Amino acid sequence: MSLLELFGLLVILYYVIYILLWILLDCNVRLWWKTHFGVSISTLRGQVVWITGASSGIGRALAINLARHGVRLALSARRVELLEKVKEECLTEAKGLLAAKDVLVVPMDMLKLENHKNCLNEVLNHFGKLNILVNNAGRSQRANWEDIQVEVDRELFELDVFSVLHLSRLVVRYFIEQAGGHGHLACTSSVAGLTAVPFSASYCGAKHSVNAYFGCLAVEHPSLDVTMFNPGPVATDFLQEAFTGQVNEKVGKSTKDQKRLTAERTGFLFATALANKVEMCWCGLFPVNFLAYVSRYSLLSLIVRYAMSGKTLNKIREGKL
Repeated sequence: MSLLELFGLLVILYYVIYILLWILLDCNVRLWWKTHFGVSISTLRGQVVWITGASSGIGRALAINLARHGVRLALSARRVELLEKVKEECLTEAKGLLAAKDVLVVPMDMLKLENHKNCLNEVLNHFGKLNILVNNAGRSQRANWEDIQVEVDRELFELDVFSVLHLSRLVVRYFIEQAGGHGHLACTSSVAGLTAVPFSASYCGAKHSVNAYFGCLAVEHPSLDVTMFNPGPVATDFLQEAFTGQVNEKVGKSTKDQKRLTAERTGFLFATALANKVEMCWCGLFPVNFLAYVSRYSLLSLIVRYAMSGKTLNKIREGKL
């Protein structure tokens, strides 16, 4: 066997292994590698992380995973009573690494942009600094493309895009003007922000927008760390509050018994991504992870067009396949 043939064989073997990992893993290969060989979440100990949408789901799971490693937390959402419960869970899971003063509850409605500055000041006045902002608040959607009222598009973008941008710009200015140009911003985006998915057009458009906006931020300010976390279906109550195509209407469905990644696993992967400053990552049970990879390599459109129906993709989206 010639050297050239050996090189070709190694290249083929490399890609075969990589594709197998796409199928077997519940996250992208780089993030999986970081969970085993990257820096520990404990490297964030003592830092201040502000999480929006922290009262349930991924936000709650992320907060608990960070608390286990002594990360100081500011928790925001509209439901104060649930935030207080999450705070108690965080203190219990911290096992003495955190005191009550290390977990701050900051009630916040993301849509009230006029209050963002006051909430940021509350975090800074309490802790004296902010290291990481995690934009986790948001809502999903289920609706036929042609049935979506434009008012729904506006409402969803106000919450999932514009409120996120407004708060993040305040924090970026803080990082630039008061933190020496250094800081870390993260967003809970979605696999729907990496490719087109059926029956979630407004949500898909919003998450593509968020990924693009923060991609631009990373290019403009390379001294800042940016993490875009793109989960697939996760076992939370996300669909209960999801938009439909009609104003003032919610999906109101449970995800019980569906094929979804657990919130606990998702929170751990998100915390690992933050500790290792992973720029772009995603997670989800097969075939979500595989499809995310395929879409990143611009092959998903071919599979969707010639091998998968919209119904099949929707079953994957809903955790039924």
